[in-house]
Formats: sequence, structure tokens, C-alpha cells
Amino acid sequence: MHPDNHTSASDPSSLVLCVGQIGLDHAASLLDRFGLKLQRVAANAPIPGSFWGDREAGIIGSTVYARDDTPVHSLLHEAGHLIVLPAEQREHVHTDATDSIEEEDATCYLQIVLADELPGVGRQRLMTDMDAWGYTFRLGSTQAWFERDAENARDFLIARGLPC
Repeated sequence: MHPDNHTSASDPSSLVLCVGQIGLDHAASLLDRFGLKLQRVAANAPIPGSFWGDREAGIIGSTVYARDDTPVHSLLHEAGHLIVLPAEQREHVHTDATDSIEEEDATCYLQIVLADELPGVGRQRLMTDMDAWGYTFRLGSTQAWFERDAENARDFLIARGLPC
């Protein structure tokens, strides 16, 4: 379900909403509600804990790392990985949060829900950006998956008392 990396100016994925366009304050407050810290990374510096590299957000412990050119969907996705984990397991996370398909599905669902908490983002924009970036779902689009094929992800989040 995770994307290929895209950075070409002629590529539609280069038009995704980035952290620098929304600012860090609201995102940092959102992450703080879940016991997470958001750390800004300097422009062009490598992002610590980034699984995919390039502009993709990174995670180490309870900290999510992002640059201004990090896509918002990437920030929310990596934060979602930490949110779905029990707090005591977060300290052991470095770069790769899980091998679990169930957790990956829940993380994708959660990032969409959390987008509604960020002014100027919202779930519709986030799903469009996920599609542009290259996320792939069985039903052909993020929105189709979210609306018609994500029961397991919702159940996972509900069982853990997380927003869905």
C-alpha cells in the first residue's frame, strides 16, 4: 500500500500538499495529543528515521521527523504508525514501525481521519494526495478503499480506542 517515491516536477505527485504549506503548529499539537513529538528537519538535510528516504517523514521512538517539503500524507502516515502502537513499544521504533498488514491498514485509515484535524487539509485532499503519490488499493483508489474496503482497519482502531 505504500507509495513509490516521486519527485519530478512533471509528476502529479509533486503537487501534493507539503508540511511547509500548512506549518508545523497544528500538526505538532495533533501529534502531542497522542504523546508524540514533531521535529522539523532543515531543508535538504537527511530525514532521520525515514524508511523511504528523500522527502518522506521519519520516526524514531516517539518523534516524527519532517522537512518543509515532506508531504502531509507522509507525516500523518508515520505518526499513525506510532499512534497504533502501544506507548511502551514506541521507544523501540526506529525507521520501520511494523511488518503487520493489519497495522499498515489501520495506519492508512488513521492518517485519513487525522487529516480532518489539520486546517486546510481534510480527508478528501489527503486521499487525493495519497493517490497522486502512488498508494495502491485493491479497489483502485484511496477513497474507494476507505469507503468500501476498510472494515478491518476501522475494527483495529475501534478495538484500541483510536479515532476512526
